[in-house]
Amino acid sequence: MLLVQAVRRNAAFRADETATIDGDEQRTWAEFTDRVARAADGLRKLGVTPGDRVGILAWNSARYLEAQFAIWWMGGVLVPMNIRWSADENLYCIRDAGITTLIFDTGFAEAAAAIAGQADAGLRQVILDAPASDGIAAFEDLIASGAAGEANDTPADHLAGIYYTGGTTGFPKGVMLSFTALWSAAISIVLANRMAPGGRMLHATPMFHLADGAMSHGAMVQGATHVFVPRFDPVDVIAMIGRHQVTDVLLVPTMIGMLQASDAYAPEKLRSLRCLSFGASPIPAPILAKLQADLPQVSLLHVYGQTEMGPTISYLEPHHQAAGAPKALSVGKPFACVEVKIVDSDGVEVDPDVPGEIMARGPCAMMGYWNKSEDTAKTILDGWVKTGDVAYRDADGFLFICDRVKDMIITGGENVFCAEVENAVAAHPAVAQVAVIGVPDPDFGERVHAVIVPKPGQTLTADDLKAHCKALIANYKCPRSIEMRDALPTSAAGKILKRDLREPHWAGHARAVN
Repeated sequence: MLLVQAVRRNAAFRADETATIDGDEQRTWAEFTDRVARAADGLRKLGVTPGDRVGILAWNSARYLEAQFAIWWMGGVLVPMNIRWSADENLYCIRDAGITTLIFDTGFAEAAAAIAGQADAGLRQVILDAPASDGIAAFEDLIASGAAGEANDTPADHLAGIYYTGGTTGFPKGVMLSFTALWSAAISIVLANRMAPGGRMLHATPMFHLADGAMSHGAMVQGATHVFVPRFDPVDVIAMIGRHQVTDVLLVPTMIGMLQASDAYAPEKLRSLRCLSFGASPIPAPILAKLQADLPQVSLLHVYGQTEMGPTISYLEPHHQAAGAPKALSVGKPFACVEVKIVDSDGVEVDPDVPGEIMARGPCAMMGYWNKSEDTAKTILDGWVKTGDVAYRDADGFLFICDRVKDMIITGGENVFCAEVENAVAAHPAVAQVAVIGVPDPDFGERVHAVIVPKPGQTLTADDLKAHCKALIANYKCPRSIEMRDALPTSAAGKILKRDLREPHWAGHARAVN
């Protein structure tokens, strides 16, 4: 409800100011709020009731934002769906969350049809950007037929959204976040990046990502204008920043490198930028040096978090962002609404400069995992969330990530749990054993790498394996390289020693992750 109040406040005090810019369409806060309220009533008339889970599978757009807030306006629970997942992965999400209504756009009409064909009977479908057809309602028709009524009075501590993240067991987990959690994260973001009323935020990363969501919610609180590109494309991003005088944007380092490498890149086109937030990994030194030389006016904010923390844990202030600076590889200090401690394997807090697992708590923390009480109990201990990341805190209180407890890879800003990939690879008839690890990659930070013991007399190429995996998991999770071995290193208990597999790839690197 708290974020809905921000929308209503913008309609009351910024009625004629621009709320959204999507292509040639621009709408004021008065128009945006009216459309949200009418869409909410349209969803009610369609049969959606408070507490129902509603999924969105679509490219970035103003209608995506309207649909998101219409779900909350009528008391529903938002379930953003991963546009890069396979149909099977999103079908799991539909069934696990008990999604009753699927909202999608024409870019995912084929995927939606495949999902609806296998989902339980009664799944309602709404298309964002096309007329109605057999069994599919049109979002614009919901708005046209709806009345602009009052928002549902949902308590702040109630479930706002279920945000799916990869699972260590091979199945995605739904992170449950309350309105309080999303609101707290939004306030933390605003305090860190100093986004101002009248600013303009560009949605360049996928809107299903909570990283975009947190920054978007901060922009909503401040009454900033939302500008959209359907998906990240360097040429489009550069053009939109220049054309609409964008002030704030969130990117991952891979995207920043792609901007600089684009033929369309010219510093003068990006002069309006005030703050560039980035996450997933530090910016490589050459890219950082060029960025600061070309755009000295831009504040660079390194943010670290995870979905379970809404997703805010810590940030590194811009004045520490300089190639070779003592704190440049740090993820900074906790956000305003977050506490952090570093603990050993027994849960005892360690001294400065001693590595341990990061644990975090605050009002932005998750309620738990949807329908996974055992996983919740293992992750939340006395109110503290176990992050699975290994770090140390220096004498000044700055956090430095050095490894992961979780068997996870971060590639191009996407989390990939090794168990998911190993399950897919193991299904190939030529594979006897497999271990998946992350190895350094100059473009994506880390690359998914499969170490395989083939069955006797069988051969396998990276292309064969990728084609096999693409039918089972999202493309970004598929191994980009493979390594054949006669056997995998194991402990006395028979556990695969992944640290031994990673060691030669990370030799000469300051840490075992990017």
